[in-house]
Amino acid sequence: MNAVYIDQSLTDEKRRNALYEGELFTYSPGVNTKQFCEFTRELIAEAFHGLDPETAQWKLPVEEYVEILKELKPRFIHHPKSKEFIRSILEYYGCDLHSTYFDVPRLRTSTSDNYLTSGIAYAFHPHRDTWYSAPFQQINWWMPVFEFEQGNGLAFHPKYWATPVANSSNQFAYSEWLINGRKNSATNISKDTREQPKPLEKIEPNPQLRLVCQPGGIILFSAAQLHSSVPNQTGKTRFSIDFRTININDVELGKGAPNIDSACQDLTLGDFLRASDFATLDKEWSKQAVNRNEIEKINAA
Repeated sequence: MNAVYIDQSLTDEKRRNALYEGELFTYSPGVNTKQFCEFTRELIAEAFHGLDPETAQWKLPVEEYVEILKELKPRFIHHPKSKEFIRSILEYYGCDLHSTYFDVPRLRTSTSDNYLTSGIAYAFHPHRDTWYSAPFQQINWWMPVFEFEQGNGLAFHPKYWATPVANSSNQFAYSEWLINGRKNSATNISKDTREQPKPLEKIEPNPQLRLVCQPGGIILFSAAQLHSSVPNQTGKTRFSIDFRTININDVELGKGAPNIDSACQDLTLGDFLRASDFATLDKEWSKQAVNRNEIEKINAA
């Protein structure tokens, strides 16, 4: 990783190419991202019934807090407006809606002072999304819902863009995760017992890069970036939205970020929806892409 691009007016293709090389992008809030955050804040406010959602953790038993998130997060994910907002955001940032696919958005919560760091509010250890079966063409879009600070955001570990990390991704199968891991997230309250890909060596904390943007601002990074949740000690819960995109042409051409240490058993391609009409990716095509990925891993070994 060499640079952070701030509000740069590049074509989507040039931006993707830079992201595949480890660069980061950040954009100031726009009309459509602000509207998405306003919509999300309304859902959050309804869920917390008058409590300030950023400080509600100090007034609720953790079990009650989990019950709120169990209702809130699926409602946000599956709300038809969420997909519409993403389509408008992608169009605004120059993505071709016919060749760009996205997965449903996630509402993330990072509570303070170890109140809830597992399961439905998991505090992520250093990882690459490619360890979790993400395709190497995946771009992550991340935006804060409320004001946040560097003490409760994301940390990027630039040293490891080109440095392999010993990890347990070879034991991870996304198909199995869908059946057992994601479904059981709300039951892991005091400790997360789900098997997840993790580093098998110590990650050096520095150099570390943390980006801060306004609510509705966007941070873009490759799924191959090593990143983690900053341990939150700010006294406030951070709420953020993230979703992922792929360009189908890049997938077909095998064009994307380099694979230096990921060895998961399958890919998440079946999760992606075409931005133009929300059609799912053809299942047979997805299987072929998985097979090509396996061949590439064997050839690179």
